[in-house]
Amino acid sequence: MSLTKMALHPILCICLIISCVDSCFIPGSLQATVPNKLPVGHVISKINNCDATKFTSSDPHFTIQPDGTIVSVMITMVPANGRTFSVQFKEAYGQNRVMEIYLVQNSNKLVKNGLLKRSKRRWSPLPFNILENDVPPFPKDVELIASDSSAIRPVYYIISGPGVTEEPRGVFSVVKDTGMLQVNKAVDREKNPQFVFQARVFDIYTNQETDNPLPITVNVVDVNDNAPMFTGLLKFTVLEQSNAGTIVGTVKAADIDQKGIDHSKIRYSLLSWNNLFYINPESGVISTRTDLLDREAKDKYLVTVEIKDMNGALDGLSNSATSTIVLGDINDNPPTFTKTSYVVTVKENQDGELVLRIPVEDKDLVNTPNWNSEFVIIKGNENGNFRIERDPETNGGLIYQVKTLDYEKTEHLKLEVMARNQAELNGTKAQWLSIPVQVLVEDVDEGPEFTTPTVLFIVNENTPNHTLIGTYTAIDPETKSSAGINYYKISDPASWINVDERTGQLKVANRIDRESNFVKNAMYNITIKAVDSSLKTGTGTVIIQVKHVNDHAPDIPSKQLVLCERNGVEMGSVLVIAEDKDHSPYSAPFSFNLNEGHDGKWAVKPLNDTAAMLRQTKELPTGRYPVLLMVTDLQGFGKAQTVTVHICHCRNGACPAQQNSTSLGMWAILAMLLALSLLLLLCILFAFVCVTKNEKLEVEDVGDGGGMLLKSNIEAPGSAVDSNVIIVPASGLDWSVNRSMHDSRFAEANNSMVGEGIRTRQSLLQHYGGAQHNVFSGQYTVSNDGGQYVTQNMTVDSQGFMNFNNRRYLEEKLAYLGMVEEGRYADDIVHQYDFEGAESLAGSVGCCSDQSNQEDLDFLNTLGPKFKTLAQVCKKK
Repeated sequence: MSLTKMALHPILCICLIISCVDSCFIPGSLQATVPNKLPVGHVISKINNCDATKFTSSDPHFTIQPDGTIVSVMITMVPANGRTFSVQFKEAYGQNRVMEIYLVQNSNKLVKNGLLKRSKRRWSPLPFNILENDVPPFPKDVELIASDSSAIRPVYYIISGPGVTEEPRGVFSVVKDTGMLQVNKAVDREKNPQFVFQARVFDIYTNQETDNPLPITVNVVDVNDNAPMFTGLLKFTVLEQSNAGTIVGTVKAADIDQKGIDHSKIRYSLLSWNNLFYINPESGVISTRTDLLDREAKDKYLVTVEIKDMNGALDGLSNSATSTIVLGDINDNPPTFTKTSYVVTVKENQDGELVLRIPVEDKDLVNTPNWNSEFVIIKGNENGNFRIERDPETNGGLIYQVKTLDYEKTEHLKLEVMARNQAELNGTKAQWLSIPVQVLVEDVDEGPEFTTPTVLFIVNENTPNHTLIGTYTAIDPETKSSAGINYYKISDPASWINVDERTGQLKVANRIDRESNFVKNAMYNITIKAVDSSLKTGTGTVIIQVKHVNDHAPDIPSKQLVLCERNGVEMGSVLVIAEDKDHSPYSAPFSFNLNEGHDGKWAVKPLNDTAAMLRQTKELPTGRYPVLLMVTDLQGFGKAQTVTVHICHCRNGACPAQQNSTSLGMWAILAMLLALSLLLLLCILFAFVCVTKNEKLEVEDVGDGGGMLLKSNIEAPGSAVDSNVIIVPASGLDWSVNRSMHDSRFAEANNSMVGEGIRTRQSLLQHYGGAQHNVFSGQYTVSNDGGQYVTQNMTVDSQGFMNFNNRRYLEEKLAYLGMVEEGRYADDIVHQYDFEGAESLAGSVGCCSDQSNQEDLDFLNTLGPKFKTLAQVCKKK
C-alpha cells in the first residue's frame, strides 16, 4: 500500500508501517493521524514480529497489548499542534531502543448529508530530526517540505514560530521556492529539545494559500555532551563494629542528557577503600564489607566515588568526588584506673571534706555517655560514711567524707570502688573494673559523749517539783570515765527541768502541763551540754514524754441559755454543750445529770458525747431559771455547774431583750460618742463665755426648789437637774452675795422641800444680786444691802415665796435674753403652744409606757458595761 493511499483512510493514516516477518525492527519514529479526541480503546498502530511484553509507553494514556497493538486506555485529547510520546524496547543484548510516536490531528473529514466525505489531501511531513551541537558549516539541509499543491501550480513556502520568528530566533529557515528546511546554527538539546513551528504555502502568482497551514516538528537528537554530576551530600556515618552489609549511605547524582537512554544512565564505583566498603553500581548505595571497623583505631575514612554515564561504558563521561565516612562510637571500652590501689588518712570527728581523687581513662568518644564515668562504692561503706562523685572536668572520681568516724570504734576501713560508664558496654567482652581504697582513721582528743545521743523519760503531768525523773551522763571517749564532767542545759523552753551540774540528775523545776504549747505530740525536748576539764563539749537530747492525767473537769462554756415558749403545745428543750481540755480517755463522752434535790421542773437527756438536751418537764411562766447540772468525763471526774435558762416568747429565735441588746449595740456606741461630742461642745461654749467681757455667773444646785422639777409620786421619782451645767451669762453687772441662814426657826417651821426651795432661791440671789433688792413673801423679808445679807425673824409663807422665786427667775432670764443677739438662744425662749382638742385615743407614745405589761424588764440588770457607762454619763449620782 502506498503512502498516498494510506492518507485517504477515513480514521487513521499510518505513514510508516513496521513489517518484519523474520526479525523485530524498531524504526526511530512513527506518525499517525487521529481525531482530536481519542476514545478508550482507539488503535494507534501495531508492532509486528516483536515481543510486545518488552515494550513500555512513556505516556500513561497509551499501552501496548500482547499482540503489539498500541491503543489508548483513557479518553485523550490531541491538540492542534499534535501530541508526542515514546515507546521503549530493551533488546536481548541489553541495548535500549526508543521509538517516537507522533499523533497529528485529522481535520480533513467533512460532513455532508450525514455522510463522511474525504476532502483534499493535506500535506503532512514527518517530524524532522536534527543533531544537537552540530558542527559548521551552516546552514545545513534538514528535510524538504512539499505541499500537494506544488504538483499542479508554482508555489513558495514560508515558516514562522519558535526557532524561526520567535526565540530562539534564526535557528531554522526555508528555501522559499523549493521548500527545503535548513538549520542555521548549533542547537543545545538541554535547552531546546524540540521545535514546533508553522509552514505555509502560497501560489506564486496570486499569493493565495494553496493548502492549510501545517505544523512542523523538529526534534533535537541528544548527544552525550554532559557528564553526570553529584547532587547530594557525601558525608555519611556508620557505627563501628557494624555487621557486613550495613548501609552507610546513598550517593546521589544526575545527568541532564536525555532521560531513558544511555546518555543519562549512571554507573557508580569506588576508587578507594574497596576492602572495607562497597557501592551498588546502579543505585549508589554504600554499605560495609566487614564487621571489623574500629573507631578507636581509625574514626574517619575518605572514600573516592566515581560516576560515569553510558551505563559505565568506556566512552562514557565521568566525574569523581571524595565521600567522608565517619565511624560512630559504641561503648566497647570500659574506664580504666591509672593505679591499682589507694591509701588515704582521715581525722576522726570530721566530715564534709574531700578525701581522695581517683583518675580514670576511657578510649571512647569524649563527652558522650560512652565516655562519661560513674563511680560506686561497692564495699566498706555500709554505714554511709563516704560519698563518691564524678569530676565533670577530668571524668575522675571524688570521694567525700559525709559522716564522722570514731577512732575508738573504727581505726581503718577498706573500700572497694568500681568505675563504669553512663551507657552499657556493647561490642566487647570486657567488664567494669574496681580498685581497693584503704581509709586510715587518725585519733584526736575529743569531747565527752553521752551514753546515748537521745534519752527518753516518761513523766506524768503535774508531777511535784524537785521530783527526780532520771539521770543523763556522758563519758570521756579516751578515758571511758565520767569524772570531771559537768552538765548544763542548752535548751529548756518551758523551764520545767533542773539539771544537776555534777551528777546529771534531772528534776522537775516547774509544773509540767501536757496541754502546754511547748508540748508537741505529748513530747517535750531538752538539750544538755557536757563539758570536760579541757572545756571540750558534747551535747545530748532529753525527750520527756508527758503522760496525761485527768486534771481538767468538763466545763459548760455557754451558761446563758434561751428556751422559746411554745404556747402550751409541748414542753421546750435547750441544748447544753460541754468542753474538756483533757484528751481521751480523760475527756468525752460526758455524763450530764441534774443535781440531787432538784425541783423536778427539768430533765436532762444525753444527745452525743459532748452535748445533752435540758428539757422542761413542767409548765413554767416566762422568766429566768437557774438549773444545777453535774457534768463528768469518762473517768467520772467533773463538777456541778449552774446554767440559766431564760424562757420567753422568742422573736427570730431569740428573746426580745436579747434582740434589742444585740441590735442596739452599735447604736449604744453611737449614743456614747454623741454624749461625748455634746460634752466637748459644752466645754467649748464654756471657754468662749470665759473670754467674754461678761463675768461668769455660777448657779449652785441646792436641791429641789424654784425653777426645778418638784418631787412627785404620781409616776416615778424625778431626776434632779444638775444646775452646774446651766450657764447663764451676766448682763454686765457684778452681783455677788454671800448666802447665810440665821433663822433656825425658819428651818424648823418648813419642810425639807420648802427649805431646799429657799436655798435655791438664795443661791439665785447670790448670782443676780448687786443693787438693793428686797424680796418679801408674806411675813418674811430678805434684804441685800451693800453686800451684807440681813434676815428678819418673820413667819414665811413657803408657797408664796416659791411662786415669787420662780417668777423672779423667769423675768430675769427673759430680760437677759432680750439683750443678746437675735436667735442665739432661740431654743431657750418660751414658745406658745395651742391646745388642739381631746387627748389622743392611742394614749401615751412614751418609750416604755406599755413595756411593763408586755415584757420582762429584768434584762436591764444584765446590760453590759457599755450601757452602765452610758447611764453614768447621763445621770450624776
